Amino acid sequence: MNSFDVVAVGNATLDIFLWVQETNKHFRLNEETKELCIKAGDKALVDNAYLMTGGNAANVSVGLSRLGFKTAIVAEIGEDEFAQKIINSLAGEGVSEAFLQKTHNKSSSFSVIINYKSERTIFAEAVEKEQNFSFEDISAKWVYLTALSEKWEEAYKKTLEFAKNNNVKLAFNPGTLQLDSGGEFTEEIIKNSEIVFLNKEEAAKICNLTVTNEENFIRDLLLKIKNKGAKVVVITDGTNGSFLIDEQNNIFSQKAIDVNVVERTGAGDAFASGFLSAVLTGKNYQTAMKWGSENAASVIAKVGATAGLLRTEEMERNTA
Repeated sequence: MNSFDVVAVGNATLDIFLWVQETNKHFRLNEETKELCIKAGDKALVDNAYLMTGGNAANVSVGLSRLGFKTAIVAEIGEDEFAQKIINSLAGEGVSEAFLQKTHNKSSSFSVIINYKSERTIFAEAVEKEQNFSFEDISAKWVYLTALSEKWEEAYKKTLEFAKNNNVKLAFNPGTLQLDSGGEFTEEIIKNSEIVFLNKEEAAKICNLTVTNEENFIRDLLLKIKNKGAKVVVITDGTNGSFLIDEQNNIFSQKAIDVNVVERTGAGDAFASGFLSAVLTGKNYQTAMKWGSENAASVIAKVGATAGLLRTEEMERNTA
């Protein structure tokens, strides 16, 4: 039996970051429509390019591993050169890749991310996956369930069964497909979750509300999602920080840390891994929110979702 602190269930991808300086003559941003423009047929030169492992589950498992926890990832990848890059990267971070599902004659998922004028434009390949995961021979304290592509329902059911049948605590961060489904099963996951991580827009979608900046809007969201059965709900709101409601309906907030933002990929994953690390260490929720904020701030100050993830000594120094 393989025993872990946290098993992350979701996606593992390869991210290609294209860095474009504001002075680059090949690119133009229409400030009114927010459209990124390049000339058709042009050979558009970029200023830097980076190749990195990404995907929500991969990012969280790496973040937790760097903070001293034994982690594994359950995800589906292809059988190509991208797959080997993903495997090598995770292994190098101390994440067990033993439960990665390699699908014959399929390519691994990858994204191309253009960073220009503090905005990111993401091109993501849609790769059909079976996601027929197995939790045999896995023992864990926590399972972190996050975004999956098409055919996600069966994988979610197996994850919930694994958590219920083995007394494993469940942390949940749904993806776009899960939120758009509006299905009862997503609500069932929330009902059985120890912690639910959402940004403000995601929380509003679950509650069928229009996003506003009214003073009590996030408080209302916290209460509504808590009433769906989750023990603890955490909502992040970019530069406005993070907000939490605990088991006794106490509400806490944490200011975002002011940093020079390079790009925001992986900020939510970094927050979640920092937060969960503090919880696993026995810290209170207010400290966990601070750990999450420190991790997120470090990530958005660098390119990619994992380059800025803090290690134990860095986190302890930053939060002392």
